[in-house]
Amino acid sequence: MARAVKTAFRCGECGWQTAKWVGRCGECQAWGTVGEAGAPTPARVVSAGPVASPARPIGQVDVRSSQTQPTGMDELDRVLGGGLVPGAVVLMAGEPGIGKSTLLLEVAALAAQRGRVLYVTGEESAEQVRLRADRVGAVADELYLAAETELSVLLGHVEAVEPKLLIVDSIQTVASAEADGAPGGITQIREVTANLIRVAKEKGITVVLVGHVTKEGAIAGPRLLEHLVDVVLYFEGDRHSRLRMIRAVKNRYGPTDELGCFDLSEVGIVGLADPSGLFLTRREEPVPGTCVTVTLEGRRPLVAEVQALVAQSFLPSPRRATSGLDSQRVAMVLAVLQQRAGVKMHERDVYVSTVGGVRLSETSVDLAVALAVAGSNLEQSLSPTLIAVGEVGLAGEVRAVPGAQRRLSEAARLGFRSAVVPRGALELGKGGSPLRSVGAVEFEGMKVIEVDTLEEASRVAFVAP
Repeated sequence: MARAVKTAFRCGECGWQTAKWVGRCGECQAWGTVGEAGAPTPARVVSAGPVASPARPIGQVDVRSSQTQPTGMDELDRVLGGGLVPGAVVLMAGEPGIGKSTLLLEVAALAAQRGRVLYVTGEESAEQVRLRADRVGAVADELYLAAETELSVLLGHVEAVEPKLLIVDSIQTVASAEADGAPGGITQIREVTANLIRVAKEKGITVVLVGHVTKEGAIAGPRLLEHLVDVVLYFEGDRHSRLRMIRAVKNRYGPTDELGCFDLSEVGIVGLADPSGLFLTRREEPVPGTCVTVTLEGRRPLVAEVQALVAQSFLPSPRRATSGLDSQRVAMVLAVLQQRAGVKMHERDVYVSTVGGVRLSETSVDLAVALAVAGSNLEQSLSPTLIAVGEVGLAGEVRAVPGAQRRLSEAARLGFRSAVVPRGALELGKGGSPLRSVGAVEFEGMKVIEVDTLEEASRVAFVAP
């Protein structure tokens, strides 16, 4: 008979058990969370205690005190769902030097016009923050600064200032004397975050925490941190570009599919209400290997350009490099393009990228990727006034995507005159009228060509005006 395995170690994050110690959890893939497990303790019986606030019917709960309050930055309010909610805890994560502190400093200055704001920095001195505030024009009378890394002293500042908004930059630098471990460790982050959440809920203070990210792009620290907070924002962008974007991956008070665009310069950061056109290359003559598409970020359509370069490979395994696109998705599109459309690339390197540092994760960009790669491989250019929108399936079919009319309206506003879309994506009863050519309709002055397969799209796109 097989002997029973004696469990001696357990993951502190997910509870995964193992017979020997390992550095990485086999379930949640967290590092440094596996520790020696003690003897299991029986569940304690907890008796009922006094009720501080009796339960009420849901219709009698007053929600006026929890209404969103605008930050003064329309792009940030768009992502948050209208603004900051009193008592909410927001986690903003991003790479070092991307502009998180600059953005939050300007948000603090705008919020200080309506109430007191406490900005606690654990990475810089108060004098350094003041110099940045002078540079970006974020100096306000009700904005208080404190350079502190001890949790108890930080809570003392909160008691003394009584702010409406608390910003902690960053959560990895604050430590508590009551918890073990170094600042930034799992135990310390859990303890500090739990105390700040308690203060936020008890006093109705909006708390914004700044978090670092790892080299893989995930938020540093335990995964529990993202579950504890109410809102998780990612601040991203190319360090060599002025464009910055905010995405919400978790939001208990608003949508999680919105995108906020900002322009970061030496004098501060401003929102971009109309970012369409920033992700395009202005050229006089068409170039093979480029295709324009329209992606939806929430309710906002963004016109972006996909560029591809297919070159002769001198390696046994040709290279496949991507920037701003999902590499696995691009590899699938290349396989479909070769097998279903007859574009041979098994001995050629393929490089696919976006313009302006934008990241396109929607499947509607598949058709633009395929046409850009086909154009570079065939040395044929598409019309500069043409866009392509559609999802590519493994059978070579082009599938419909949501929001086709909104995408086409944005393209028509920017001067594009033709589009290649999946068949049935545009309803004739809403602004469309049949044309003489089969499979084409007119929408807001654009010639919209409907296709069924990737091979058909490749055939009509390179002859479309």
